[in-house]
Amino acid sequence: MSSTPLFSLPGMTEDRQRIEDALLAAVHTKDAYLNELARHLIIAGGKRLRPVLTIVGAQVAGGPTLDAAVQGGIACELVQTGSLYHDDVIDESSTRRGVETVNAKWGNLQAILAGDFLLARASEIAASLGAEVAGLLGHTIARLCEGEIEQLRHTYDVGRPEQSYFSSIAGKTASLFSTAARIGGIVAELERPVIEALTAYGLAYGMVFQIVDDILDITSTEDQLGKPAGHDMVEGVYTLPVLRTLQMAGVAADELSDLLGAPLDPVVCDKALSIVRSGPGIAEALEAAAAYVTAAESACTALPRSAATAALLAAPQALLDSVA
Repeated sequence: MSSTPLFSLPGMTEDRQRIEDALLAAVHTKDAYLNELARHLIIAGGKRLRPVLTIVGAQVAGGPTLDAAVQGGIACELVQTGSLYHDDVIDESSTRRGVETVNAKWGNLQAILAGDFLLARASEIAASLGAEVAGLLGHTIARLCEGEIEQLRHTYDVGRPEQSYFSSIAGKTASLFSTAARIGGIVAELERPVIEALTAYGLAYGMVFQIVDDILDITSTEDQLGKPAGHDMVEGVYTLPVLRTLQMAGVAADELSDLLGAPLDPVVCDKALSIVRSGPGIAEALEAAAAYVTAAESACTALPRSAATAALLAAPQALLDSVA
């Protein structure tokens, strides 16, 4: 995905370095082996959108970058990274962010325990920020699990209801963006209506993020993705572009339905990708994402006028534009 207006705010380069330093400090232990496991995906890189969103959320009233916002943001990032460790075990993935996954390099047991360690560190940091943040992060981890279970229960299901898709991504992706933004408002001690607006914004932004990610899984090349295109279809996860293609009447939809429902070899995957790419599913998924862009922009009307708010306002459409 392309860059975001959030990264262009004054001081953001320094803030992003603070995030990196804080992440590494948070997972440091006396055990060199555990350090290597815990740091593996962190040092592989990432845009850190969730902690950036926490920092920007804390700045909407014109305030500075708070240490508490950095800590709250990295708590969210550690939850995200820990969940990726677990996801890679579930999916039997071999690469992530251009490097070997922890499960591929060290085994499933180590990956599960290292993921648990990251979640524990996140919870410890959240507790240091107060009971409200601690409770919020715990609730969000539960929402991630709910979203993942909803996805798993419809694996290889060509009749997956569209509502299942939206419910799943709201839990496993958008809820953490929502929490990241909300924590920013909480630690900055902003007024409650502003905190609620940040929460709504984060949820809508997260929905745009995941729909765009699912579209890119269909439209991008392996070099662009860092993993094979159509990975979700191979794993039996039928996302919005695929579901919309299956819903259309005609030969193409029937052919796609016949191809899906089981693991795909590379030749069959390429054929399925070709059908989805040539149908209306991608355009319709973009329309759905655009509705969430509008929802995120609407939430910004309840925020104070500031450079941070202007960046938040511009970010969802920039994310959607990255598909083009």
